[in-house]
Amino acid sequence: MVEETQVAQGKRIQRRTGKTFHVATRLLPKRIRHATYVLYGFFRIADEVVDAEDTAPPDEQRSELDRLRRAALGEAPADDPVLDAFASIKTEYEIADEDVHSFVDAMESDIGTDRYETYEELETYMDGSAAAVGRMMTAIMDLDEETEAAALPHATRLGEAFQMTNFIRDIREDAIERNRIYLPLETLQRHGVSEDQILDLKFDTNVGAAVREELARTERLYEEGVAGIKYLPEDCQLAVLLAAVLYADHHRLIRDLGYDTVSTTPELSFTRKISLLVRTRWKWQWNNDPEAVFYEVCRGFDGTRDHREHGPHGSGVAQSD
Repeated sequence: MVEETQVAQGKRIQRRTGKTFHVATRLLPKRIRHATYVLYGFFRIADEVVDAEDTAPPDEQRSELDRLRRAALGEAPADDPVLDAFASIKTEYEIADEDVHSFVDAMESDIGTDRYETYEELETYMDGSAAAVGRMMTAIMDLDEETEAAALPHATRLGEAFQMTNFIRDIREDAIERNRIYLPLETLQRHGVSEDQILDLKFDTNVGAAVREELARTERLYEEGVAGIKYLPEDCQLAVLLAAVLYADHHRLIRDLGYDTVSTTPELSFTRKISLLVRTRWKWQWNNDPEAVFYEVCRGFDGTRDHREHGPHGSGVAQSD
């Protein structure tokens, strides 16, 4: 049984470290919202083991992640209220052990991996860091077996889309604070950009072209992800739709900066978030089609132009000019 104090702690963690997602989470019905706070709290606790500014030696980090893993799986006592609550929710909603393992494995890989040669390598990492999160969120929505099977591939893509938006937005932060580069090295090399150029925070048109390419790839993920929102419970659809709108709106900021997320880190203002919330809810009142509302609200999103010209699966989405 999850207690209110445990939910409140998860909520505080989300409000402090995930402000964009927090806005959308508040639109979820209570039965899902409280579980989401706990899930997010667990994700951040694990993430901060490897992302804290003053990290412990690698062996200690791995040991701490192993402790978190066993507590999350209910195999060991939890000395943290959020971990204890996560173990309860995992049991209640039958969250797969494989997804917990996949998530913690991804966090552990961050200890020794700070480069990804290809997008396929990055995608393998995101299966734990993002796709598994989407699958866990789908689990707590308690869909029937057939609907869950239809929703899961889209939830995976939407999770990856959110993660890629974060990677593209946070190039500067990851380079400065963690010496990490999440953009695939093959993309950088294709545009004549070296690792040192990113780490030295030297932006030029070549870097901009690399960012633009990954932004286009990410927008295809949004198209696939948003297409699955219709499979979720009706009282959850608006919240997930708003999360997609908020994350995708970072792409507008990135374009406004000329694709330069090396010199600065774009951030949505509180006013902009509220504006998007109001617009999304207003459109939702008149049209309960998540895809239609997404493309109507996200007018600066490249996928909207291709979507209108070629349809949701048109070849134009894959092209960049």
